Amino acid sequence: MKKVEYARARSATKTARRGLLLPTVLLALIAAGSQLILSTAPSAAAAPAPRRATAPQADGTPTPKPAVAVPAVATTTSVPALLSAGADGLSPQVLSAALDAVAGARARGVTGRDDLLTVIDYSLPSTEPRLWVLDLARGKVLYHELVAHGRGSGENVATRFSNVPDSRATSLGLFVTGGTYQGGNGYSLILKGLDRGLNDRAEERHIVMHGAWYVSPEQARSQGRIGRSWGCPALSEQIARPIIDTIKGGSFLFSYAGSGNGVVTASTTSGTGLRRGTKS
Repeated sequence: MKKVEYARARSATKTARRGLLLPTVLLALIAAGSQLILSTAPSAAAAPAPRRATAPQADGTPTPKPAVAVPAVATTTSVPALLSAGADGLSPQVLSAALDAVAGARARGVTGRDDLLTVIDYSLPSTEPRLWVLDLARGKVLYHELVAHGRGSGENVATRFSNVPDSRATSLGLFVTGGTYQGGNGYSLILKGLDRGLNDRAEERHIVMHGAWYVSPEQARSQGRIGRSWGCPALSEQIARPIIDTIKGGSFLFSYAGSGNGVVTASTTSGTGLRRGTKS
């Protein structure tokens, strides 16, 4: 990719990010971590109002006390269950980890769009669709697609991850999307890594989302895996632009890999974003 093109796009991205508002809907979803609950609970009516002194009636009998309304039972909906119900293959555990990561970023003062969340589950093989774009406002799945991992991360299943330049490996963690530009891989989307030591060198490494001819069901059938990038989450050429145009401009993207490879991508409550286990 040309460094001049990338530098211009990165500068435009930083300008655009200043206007982003803190997600209100998403904050409600992530407030309770992996057990997120959206409640329609009763408000102050649940607490009894202060009693007023009542004067006796004309015949000397006490004034009857008004009836106290019984608050309705709150109805609750599990947000992870609601979204994953329509997201074929998306584990509620992965979704919860993604929402937790956004909560950790929020605790650090990071802002982003409240309507979308993109999740990539790299614990799945590359031959399976493992990227989801979720419409959080409506609880719908907008896209469910194949996505490549880096050459340095493994063959069909990604087992190694890195934040190091020239590793050609995929980075895990939480990203926020930036602007777009035309580069060596065509129409591309800048990704800013939000987790120090895990993916914060993404811009330096030119880790972006772009289309690639080698991401296709045909490639998966012919060689037992789709093609691999140099660390970028590459999509099929047919779907790359629609997805990029949907998620660009400050939405969150979370890359997950599970704990089998020694990296646990679940947010901590201290707001550090992710915690890492012992590498195998």
